[in-house]
Amino acid sequence: MKLNVRAQSAQNLHNNSPIVLVHGLFGSLDNLGILARDLVSDHDILQVDMRNHGLSPRSAEMNYPAMAQDLVDTLDANNIEKATVIGHSMGGKAVMALTALAPDRIDHLVAIDIAPVNYHVRRHDEIFAAINAVTNAGVATRQQAATVMREFLNEEGVIQFLLKSFVDGAWRFNVPVLWEQYANIVGWETIPAWDKPALFIPGGNSPYVTEAYRDDLLAQFPQAKAHVIAGAGHWVHAEKPDAVLRAIRRYLAE
Repeated sequence: MKLNVRAQSAQNLHNNSPIVLVHGLFGSLDNLGILARDLVSDHDILQVDMRNHGLSPRSAEMNYPAMAQDLVDTLDANNIEKATVIGHSMGGKAVMALTALAPDRIDHLVAIDIAPVNYHVRRHDEIFAAINAVTNAGVATRQQAATVMREFLNEEGVIQFLLKSFVDGAWRFNVPVLWEQYANIVGWETIPAWDKPALFIPGGNSPYVTEAYRDDLLAQFPQAKAHVIAGAGHWVHAEKPDAVLRAIRRYLAE
């Protein structure tokens, strides 16, 4: 599956590999824009809408081998032989899955606030309820949608994030498939060890990357380094973009 992309050319390339930015669940290619705006100074940038999100194709299949294949197809379609891949949450798992499918296509790998584990936790049921309530209410504007969602969600930042994908009275993600395939999205099938340096950037306040997952993470990414961003939750790049960018640039320069 060839994904919908936004491509930007570097201002000064310096022989650096292109960077592919991969969003998380309920997101779109805009989500990592704060990173793109900085990194485009010296890297070509490709922001992608994952399958069943944004303007990318829809599919009943939603698992990490399929998402990794989408990334390969999208690299091919954009004539990119090798790239640095940076993913947040679901997108982080997608780029990790790419190491099993096409390790030779990866220059560097950054996973933001996610571990290669099956979480066995439903963290998004309230979000699904809010999204479905907006659909059932038949509202047309983001302002009306926000009013409906506040009955289900009390984090205004989450509401505003979701509303970026509410366009012309409709959601730009495939809600029924995301609901049906949710176990695959929070799940994980162990992959062979990838023996190159990888950077994991957890939020210090987030439950997604904890000491409990250390052994699983190092078994699959034995050369991984972690750079914990203190005072940040799951949306690390949005809460502390400067700290995230410093960590990424230090890793890319090694």
